[in-house]
Amino acid sequence: MRFSVFLPPQAEHRPCPVLTFLAGLTCTEETFMIKASAQRLAAEYGLILVSPDTSPRGTNFPGQADHWDFGVGAGFYVDATQQPWARHWRMYSYVTRELPEVVAAHFPADPARQGIFGHSMGGHGALVAALRNPGRYQSVSVFAPVAAPSRCPWGQKAFRNYLGANAADWRAYDASELVKAHRHPDEILIDQGLDDQFLAEQLHPHLFEKAALQSGQAVELRLHQGYDHGYYFIQSFMADHFRHHAQRIC
Repeated sequence: MRFSVFLPPQAEHRPCPVLTFLAGLTCTEETFMIKASAQRLAAEYGLILVSPDTSPRGTNFPGQADHWDFGVGAGFYVDATQQPWARHWRMYSYVTRELPEVVAAHFPADPARQGIFGHSMGGHGALVAALRNPGRYQSVSVFAPVAAPSRCPWGQKAFRNYLGANAADWRAYDASELVKAHRHPDEILIDQGLDDQFLAEQLHPHLFEKAALQSGQAVELRLHQGYDHGYYFIQSFMADHFRHHAQRIC
């Protein structure tokens, strides 16, 4: 696995909070760092910014790169149980356990202060990680998340291949199902563009909002006319997300 790290100037003098970003389909550990214009904000707030790759690479078994929305670049932040994926495609454990330990061991990080956010497939991963680990992540926000993966083509394809045909097994990685029983202690911020080409078929943030409101999970879903699924959308509201996290972990 590869990951990118940005260290703010404050890290020269003291341990800093860690904000982890999970990227979307086809992205690498560099995509967010190059496209999101986030380093200035991380420097302003004194946040270590971490961005992992979206899947293992180089395992070289047949079919791993046959589809843009499954396999390489599309780990979906789950621990696969089906062969041949189960050995290496363990992105949930990597993001929530191994990666924080590696960062804490090699960088001036404060592991007691962590936030997580993400985009699209990575928004799905951030929601799942935060809901299942509320003590690890004190803050969470997402851009255009795959909010109900069990009910969209991207998620169904990934879950069937990684987790098997039993849809009941998918609930552990579906934020709209998890939030019914696993609440995060703080408000979840969601930004969604209304001109997003994937909104109607793949994303379904309204399903997450409905389940969250029924369970008592605080959530702010902001809908933006004229914005699509891309990184210009992410850049436009990045400052709001950093402010959201800084208020909770700085």
